Amino acid sequence: MKRVACGAWVAIIIVAGCAEPGGQAVGALASAPQSYSALPAGRDPDSCWGKDVRPAIVETVLERVLVQPGQRDAEGNVLRPPVYREQRRQAIVQERQEIWFEIPCQDRLTPDIIASLQRALKARGLYAGALSGQMDTRTRAAIRRFQSAEGLDSAVLSLWAARKLGLVAVQRS
Repeated sequence: MKRVACGAWVAIIIVAGCAEPGGQAVGALASAPQSYSALPAGRDPDSCWGKDVRPAIVETVLERVLVQPGQRDAEGNVLRPPVYREQRRQAIVQERQEIWFEIPCQDRLTPDIIASLQRALKARGLYAGALSGQMDTRTRAAIRRFQSAEGLDSAVLSLWAARKLGLVAVQRS
């Protein structure tokens, strides 16, 4: 299940609802170049966080199982070779991952911001739809294409991507 924890902010792309600071709301997913395996303890209470759950990857593997060990004489010569049989089994090749990441919050998402997002994605050749100001399937697919080029396979706009697209102000030190 995908969740968002937020204070004053809520998920941008998939409307997620909001909970008290430190609580969780259901409905968002994503990851970002700056991600965390657990929700950071010292996070800003006015920030929103998305969680992306990547399922485990399970594959069928073929292994050789020893049925009968081989025999050797005192000099090490093979008297009888070992006997193996092939066995198929399911194996987890990559464990399930939960990644927390910061996202822009819902109260900042207006039709004008969504239209600006669509325009920025269109300028990069990732969005072909109308500049409707609506978070539709085409917009989410374009967001996924934009973020996946940076190693972020998600249809939910991360704060990192929003900053890179010029939609959210970047804080200066």
